[in-house]
Amino acid sequence: MSDRKQFRDLRPPAEAREAIASLDLEPDPETVPLDEARGRVLAERIDAQLDVPGFDRASVDGYAVRARDTFGADEADPVVLDQIGTVHAGAEPDVFVDQGTCAEISTGAVMPDGADAVVMVERTDEQDDGIAIRTAVAPGDRVMVAGADVAAGSRALGPGTLLTPREIGLLSALGVDAVPVRGKPTVGIVSTGDELVRPGDDLNSAAGQIYDVNSYTIAAGVEEAGGEAVLYPHAGDDYDEMERLLVEAADECDLVLSSGSTSASAVDVIYRVIEDEGELLLHGVSVKPGKPMLIGRLGEARSASRSAYVGLPGYPVSALTIFRTFVAPAIRSAAGLPEPRTATVEGRMAVQERYSEGRTRLMPVGLVEDGAGDTLVYPVDKGSGATTSLVEADGVVEVDADTEYLAADETVTVQLFSPDVRAPALLGVGEDDPALSRLLDAVEHPRYLDVGSREGRRRLRDGVPDVAVVSGPSDRDVEAVELGGWTREWGLVVPAGNPEGIEGLADLVDRDLRFVNRARDSGLRASLDAAVGELADERGADSRDLTDAIDGYDLTVKGFESPARKVLSGGAAAGLGLRTTAETLDCGFVPLGVESVRVLANPDRTDKPGVEALRAVLDAELDAVAASLPGVDG
Repeated sequence: MSDRKQFRDLRPPAEAREAIASLDLEPDPETVPLDEARGRVLAERIDAQLDVPGFDRASVDGYAVRARDTFGADEADPVVLDQIGTVHAGAEPDVFVDQGTCAEISTGAVMPDGADAVVMVERTDEQDDGIAIRTAVAPGDRVMVAGADVAAGSRALGPGTLLTPREIGLLSALGVDAVPVRGKPTVGIVSTGDELVRPGDDLNSAAGQIYDVNSYTIAAGVEEAGGEAVLYPHAGDDYDEMERLLVEAADECDLVLSSGSTSASAVDVIYRVIEDEGELLLHGVSVKPGKPMLIGRLGEARSASRSAYVGLPGYPVSALTIFRTFVAPAIRSAAGLPEPRTATVEGRMAVQERYSEGRTRLMPVGLVEDGAGDTLVYPVDKGSGATTSLVEADGVVEVDADTEYLAADETVTVQLFSPDVRAPALLGVGEDDPALSRLLDAVEHPRYLDVGSREGRRRLRDGVPDVAVVSGPSDRDVEAVELGGWTREWGLVVPAGNPEGIEGLADLVDRDLRFVNRARDSGLRASLDAAVGELADERGADSRDLTDAIDGYDLTVKGFESPARKVLSGGAAAGLGLRTTAETLDCGFVPLGVESVRVLANPDRTDKPGVEALRAVLDAELDAVAASLPGVDG
């Protein structure tokens, strides 16, 4: 009786979880081909190395034109343009659209040089003397500019992202053929007991033999949790054989699981193996089922690669229950996988969504938790051609054909894209910025939508996101709690060496120089508009006259690197951008000013863990991030 291990001091479940959490189950990262990456978890951030699309393309069938040639055109007084050719999708244009001309163009085709807009075919007529244009268009109309879907340099996917078919599609669009992923924890499984027989072998029931259920049950659970199961021969109750198998498994695996031989009978000796060959952290948990549970480490004391060890009960139901309750979450955490959830979830609409097209709608939506932990649902839709809509959405809400609108706070059922989908720990919207991407890397499971400062303020005012990142001047106040911020130097990105000798904004107004601007929602654009206004005041002129004089002022692109990429390709003499971007891409830079970037929190969610995590990152890391990014001051 003296050899028996008694359970006189059962530990509470919380201590068992803490003990397992103290074990190192996480394997080294690895790189896998894209076609093997589904279900894996990114080990590091992936930034877009190219624009998607990589060229300006027509979004409708029609005619590529110079927008200024259509000004004043309407149904009663059309403008007639000479057709100089046709541009098909997948073909390089061989025409140049000059003043008074147009080119027929197919949806998805590359915009020919000279053209800056497309007139849809329904608003045109073929005539003997040319193509009659019955509507006026503005620069950029019916054109998806390069980078409109994904902008080069933008944060495509962050570390910890689960790679589903949606993310695989985005990586394919970016030309990525191999990805760095978290390693799968290797889990060795050893079932113990003289009575066990492997399925397929002869069974002698009269001798009390039973088939080994636990090895296969637990192996399936390991695979489901994101680990890689390795089955070892079952061990009897002999100490030497048990020691040999457990030590072998510990040498080869990140975690060893055994089932059986953990109770307090004379023949249960496995705890002695752990004490002799490793470290016993816990023996016995006050939980039913599963009281006789072991937690420890296996391997020589001086070894830096000791394997984690958990001993499960022998009864299959108890073993599986303890595994799912205590071990599966640890395997998922080591693999970087989220906890599973059901395939549907109930939530409240964060905003009102109108719909009255008379058709059933499968509305892409995202999930976010409010300050009370309740699930809010918000629409996500950037158009059917945008792959990023898939990444930003968590599921769909089916809207009946006769539904005119979904009211704010109305309860809806979300059909999740997969059972593993969960709301992000932090939902942010607003300005794109290279420093922000690095900050988000330190926050677990964030989601950030780079919709620009103006739209960011609007969404924060509507109460959807947790935080909004804004920059540039604005006349719209929004109730918020400022978490922190930094400054960034902005100006004109020019080719290396500044061959045109551009010295400032006046050169764009006074000289015939092609310029690439940012969208109106961008804080950088707001700063530029303000600078143009100041220049207009100095000259006693109207701001609109100055912007009209700048070639390309109204043709905008997405992403903080997009204008610089246009400049690098020779498509423009200058582009609106940051000094950081210019230095990263080896471009020249003409400074125009410094603007503040502020992180504003939803006042009702300042206590949300994700918001607190971002605040902590800002407080602890901002100086280091600013120092590592030239031209950015904390």
